Amino acid sequence: MKAAVWYGKKDVRVMDVPEPPSPPKGWVKVKVQWCGICGSDLHEYIAGPIFIPVDKPHPLTGNTAPLILGHEFSGDVVEIGPDVTNVKVGDRVAPDACQVCWECARCRENRYSLCDKLAFTGLMTDGAFAEYVNVPAYTMYKIPDKMSYEVGAVIEPLAVAMHAIRRAPLVQGDTVVVMGAGTIGLSALMCAKAAGASKIYTIEVAKARKEYALQAGATAVLDPTETDVVKAVKDLTNGGADVVFECIGSDKTAPIAIELARSAGRVVIVGIFEKASTLNFNALSFTEKEVTGSLGYYGEFAPAIQLVSDGRIDVEPLITGKIHLDDIVGKGFEELINRKEENIKILVKPF
Repeated sequence: MKAAVWYGKKDVRVMDVPEPPSPPKGWVKVKVQWCGICGSDLHEYIAGPIFIPVDKPHPLTGNTAPLILGHEFSGDVVEIGPDVTNVKVGDRVAPDACQVCWECARCRENRYSLCDKLAFTGLMTDGAFAEYVNVPAYTMYKIPDKMSYEVGAVIEPLAVAMHAIRRAPLVQGDTVVVMGAGTIGLSALMCAKAAGASKIYTIEVAKARKEYALQAGATAVLDPTETDVVKAVKDLTNGGADVVFECIGSDKTAPIAIELARSAGRVVIVGIFEKASTLNFNALSFTEKEVTGSLGYYGEFAPAIQLVSDGRIDVEPLITGKIHLDDIVGKGFEELINRKEENIKILVKPF
């Protein structure tokens, strides 16, 4: 089968690889229908390795690069290993990406994305930019027959955003700022709206993404190249937002996120950073603002599927491109780098 294999920075190769064998005990083989290019995939392509193990084997999977990328996917169960009871052959699924030990303290609390040995499918072990992928049965989530496979492939980033909303936590009536209108930023916007935010301000510079944010329900979109966004937010919210979600992952935007929150406000860091940022800690101690990290999800996949299934969240507009696996570098990664302002989520068909 063909797969998109990460060998190094700017070195992703579409090549023939062996099909995964029959799944072992507790595992499932999935025929991939669609897989989205995630921001973390793009980070690995541009500046990796970030998550991908290179020098020593990953402690859970034992894998090192080269690895098949891809973790935002949907597909069909085609084979199950021994002792698998939660899914059957033929089920339509949107698996989560967390492979974990179930032995450490965080796993025992079911906060499994914080596992001591956390492995993301497609980053620490072979992923879904391929026709078939083997993953643990505990990552399986069934999607309804009426849900398209394309939409199913967007459940994973929606769950990431929903987890961030819960981490805040966002309270009905809160004023919100979402920094960035990429997939996670727009998903956070939609989740915040569904959670009852009174006003949601998005910060974005790309023209097309501004329009997407307004369509998704933003109260207004502020462009930092055109206005002083800190002053504007403070004027619009009478002193700062109740909750700020940093969904960009830039060393320049993280300190601004702190400034956008009111005193005793909350800031959730969702973005993945390629380099370190700086912070004046007086901005926290003098104002009692709270800064919270958010990674992945633990418990958000099922409600994300439900919110999309019943129509409260519409992720279809996030899908701005569909390509074949053969084109993943030129029409996928490079397209997202060079035409970022025109793309949100590009889905890849592996066969």
